[in-house]
Amino acid sequence: MDARSARPKGIALTERQRIAWLRLIRSDNVGPATFRDLINHFGSAETALAALPELSARGGATRSIRIATESEAHKELEAARRFGARFVGIGEPEYPQALKQVDGAPPLLAVKGNLAVSSQPAVGIVGSRNASISGAKFAATIARQCGQAGYVVVSGLARGVDTAAHRASLDTGTVAAMAGGLDQPYPPENAGLLDTIWNGDGLAISEMPFGWEPRARDFPRRNRLIAGVSLGVVVVEAAMRSGSLITARLAGEFGRLVFAVPGSPLDPRCHGTNGLLKDGAMIVTTPDDVTEALAPLSQIERYSPPVAEEPERDGGRSMLSPDDSDRSLIVDALGPTPVEIDDVIRHTGLPAASVYLVLLELDIAGRLHRHPGGFVSLAMDD
Repeated sequence: MDARSARPKGIALTERQRIAWLRLIRSDNVGPATFRDLINHFGSAETALAALPELSARGGATRSIRIATESEAHKELEAARRFGARFVGIGEPEYPQALKQVDGAPPLLAVKGNLAVSSQPAVGIVGSRNASISGAKFAATIARQCGQAGYVVVSGLARGVDTAAHRASLDTGTVAAMAGGLDQPYPPENAGLLDTIWNGDGLAISEMPFGWEPRARDFPRRNRLIAGVSLGVVVVEAAMRSGSLITARLAGEFGRLVFAVPGSPLDPRCHGTNGLLKDGAMIVTTPDDVTEALAPLSQIERYSPPVAEEPERDGGRSMLSPDDSDRSLIVDALGPTPVEIDDVIRHTGLPAASVYLVLLELDIAGRLHRHPGGFVSLAMDD
């Protein structure tokens, strides 16, 4: 059984759980990784929400933490319903399957369109916003052939290469990853394309709230979605320091295949892609280069990572707080240089549960920075 025909696995959230999850991820200092750790420690979002003020205080916060209210969560869910969208949790069957593998995957995604495409193998296609005619044409050719081979095409709804890739895969399935809320398409001129995507055989996804206008710092998060949903990412015409190179870097970190289309060394739009090839990206001169490389990945069961779930518990889970001396020992072991959590455990000699709980306290208090690969550091003002 291949990945496309396999029935997605997962457990649906109850409405009460969905509200609690939305409240938790919309609260201050709770990102995807922190959300997962809170669920794993406390067993449910409701219990974690109740613990946030105490965690924040013990972590040394100088002000009260803002916790999203139940009313705010209800309003956002209602806004989604009116818009024809919904929120899908990471443990649910409709959540994009490959994205579940990513460390720090969004616990909730706002989605609109054909949810069936979320369980199909996908390839990301990204590139220059001011693409050349030949670049846009080749991106469309790759997208069309990948679609015919059974792959959903993922891109970021941007001008140029993204637009060409989406349009070429409208009939076979495409996913638009958005930097703002689902109701805030960017650029505005692609609002019509987005409407075609979610009213056809496509899907739009976002981790941002409804009404959220995309800012510059939101686009790397969008790029993370593209890389996470895809088995591989194809870069067509990318300048140095472009967002497409961020997507390619993230894809490499996630263990995805990275492809690049070579271009003229005289064209600044190709400097980034040529650089990727120097760094070991797979060269693409025909669409077959992509489909043949992806074929083995789409035939195996890949989707068995740990995800945030709310398991049944007998009597709940008690929270044994480390004492002040243990807490000081952990804080003193940290600094502005990122270190692995396992090294903190070894250095302090404290139980892993105690270390993880203190790190959660610091995180909720806004005093901890998380880094890729399980590294953490103290905020500079500490």
